[in-house]
Amino acid sequence: MAEIDERLELAIAAALAASAIPRQLFRSDAMDVTWKADDSPVTRADKEAEALLRKRIEAHCPNDAIVGEEFPIKDGTSGFKWYLDPIDGTQSFIRGVPLFGTMVALEQAGEPVVGVIVFPALGEIIYAAKSGGAWWATNANQATCVADLDSQAARVSTVASLADAALSSSALELFGQLGVHENFARLLAQTRVSRGWSDCYGHYLVATGRVDGMVEPLMNIWDNAPLLPIITEAGGRFTDLAGNAVITSDNALSSNGLLHEALLKTWHG
Repeated sequence: MAEIDERLELAIAAALAASAIPRQLFRSDAMDVTWKADDSPVTRADKEAEALLRKRIEAHCPNDAIVGEEFPIKDGTSGFKWYLDPIDGTQSFIRGVPLFGTMVALEQAGEPVVGVIVFPALGEIIYAAKSGGAWWATNANQATCVADLDSQAARVSTVASLADAALSSSALELFGQLGVHENFARLLAQTRVSRGWSDCYGHYLVATGRVDGMVEPLMNIWDNAPLLPIITEAGGRFTDLAGNAVITSDNALSSNGLLHEALLKTWHG
């Protein structure tokens, strides 16, 4: 556990440092937006933040593997693997919407054991380690390490009925493009409230008990990796839309746990 605890502190410190880059460039003319081959945006902040994260990790854990969104995979020999998403919600970032996050995760022997998300424009953070609970704080922009944070326990909601549930979702056009609009429509018909609080922010709301479920039809491994330990340690469930608790799927569902089976059943009709 000492190795995990040490790396959790590294993950928090590195994410706090890296998040300063998109915070400084947010709503500025210097973000330098370009477009990847898959038609997704990438900015100067994405690249600079991931470069800083890699530098911090490599300095402290040179034998750990690293998988990030913007740069090639670094192989390792330690049994630990890091996943980095410097800006999850780049569409929000480039449009001046503050609901984007800097995400860091750690996997040990194939199991995600640490997750950290910093929200640079909101000054908030959530983090978790296996068997250590999930914690969130609202003074992230003034912090450089875990000791600086005004942390409180993150816990999912206790809503037990879909008829009373609030559901969040992201990238609404993707449900149609991926041919799952009818599945999504069934969820909307069964839940009380739905809002488009997108990307990692929606899952953050689940982990802190402010919404009851979050569905995403298209994900990457660096998106999933921090969310599984965060949602689980907050008392909820994180799976793909087939119900598998993995980070390798290209879709995701997080919930307070009480609603998970009902959400999956409704999704599949």
